[in-house]
Amino acid sequence: MSFTNLYNKRTAGTPKACWVCLKPTTTVLATINTVDFLYTCDSHLTDRGFATLSSVGESSDGTRKLDIKPEEIAKVKEEWEEKQKQKQKQKADKEKEEEEQKKEKEESDKKDDEKQKDEGTSKSPSPKLSGSLSPLATPSPSATHQRFILHRDIFAMRLAEHRKRRQTTQAKELAPRLPGAPRGDVI
Repeated sequence: MSFTNLYNKRTAGTPKACWVCLKPTTTVLATINTVDFLYTCDSHLTDRGFATLSSVGESSDGTRKLDIKPEEIAKVKEEWEEKQKQKQKQKADKEKEEEEQKKEKEESDKKDDEKQKDEGTSKSPSPKLSGSLSPLATPSPSATHQRFILHRDIFAMRLAEHRKRRQTTQAKELAPRLPGAPRGDVI
């Protein structure tokens, strides 16, 4: 399994040993799908023999430059607006159904209360929560990760390490199917 030589700089919650100098660090270089990741010190990221800052897909002012046609943008925008309208319609329908259910429940509760009063039992109804909880909107992170390209020798070492891991797992899967070595005395 091969992966591209494009790593995003991220910060981890717990420090681990740097891949180069073994000092604790929280800086992680990870591929886009996190197939490969390695902990590195910030000082190694400035070393051109280890990694270089990638300028692929970015303009001189630091923003991403996308090669997307305006027609495609308009098409996606229309699709998004249609989906939002459908979501709002579904939400409104769901709210109407919930209100109807509440009304039915209140009517049945009133009937139950009347029956309880008639029977002479005085149970207090349980407190009810009114209103629906709206999902909290999480703000999307506007900051993009710095992208690095590893030096070709470092990247070759990473590929070799992954290849070795893959081969050892294949060997472990294959080992039970192979016949055992003979254990008798040799004459």
